[in-house]
Amino acid sequence: MSNSTANSISPNKKLILASQSPRRKELLAQLGYQFCVQASDIDESVKGAETAHDYVLRLAKQKAQHVLASLPALEQQTNLVLGSDTSVVLNGQILGKPESEDDCIQTLSLLSNNRHQVLTAIALASETGVQGEVITTEVEFKSLTTAEIKAYWLTGEPQDKAGGYGIQGIAGQFVKTINGSYSAVVGLPLYETANLLTSAGITGAIDVNNLLK
Repeated sequence: MSNSTANSISPNKKLILASQSPRRKELLAQLGYQFCVQASDIDESVKGAETAHDYVLRLAKQKAQHVLASLPALEQQTNLVLGSDTSVVLNGQILGKPESEDDCIQTLSLLSNNRHQVLTAIALASETGVQGEVITTEVEFKSLTTAEIKAYWLTGEPQDKAGGYGIQGIAGQFVKTINGSYSAVVGLPLYETANLLTSAGITGAIDVNNLLK
């Protein structure tokens, strides 16, 4: 478990991020939270006719619950675990991470000159249960040529990205419009995450309790 420095945290509750994604870690730290990172190891297969909404919410909850359950009993009482999952969806179809150049070409050709949705779920698990929500953002791509997609594949960026692209990186130039949360497309919706953590008693850089001291 690795530590991440930040500005403020509730003295009674500790936060664990159930993800090794550097993007989620950076976004959470951006808000001034102090937390540890502990990756979860769960089966991320889609179940039967599961919708994209249900899929990302289930994974976010399971990631958080899996990490919490791995802690000693006493630590489960004092830790909260934040899980998250992101899927790129086109016409109800979940587009995973490309496994080859041909797979990347096929995926990004579908997104080319088209609108798709990015669904990101967040979930917070504690000894009393788990709560979560799903944030949906619509993204519109410009028209992409096969040559552009091949050149993008060679950068190495698409390989570990849902839907075959990273909006915060080189592929940002493919995006014509975005309707919703940019940070959710990157991997962690800042507004909703801050609200969820605040409701659980964990504060980041903006801690109004400091005004009462």
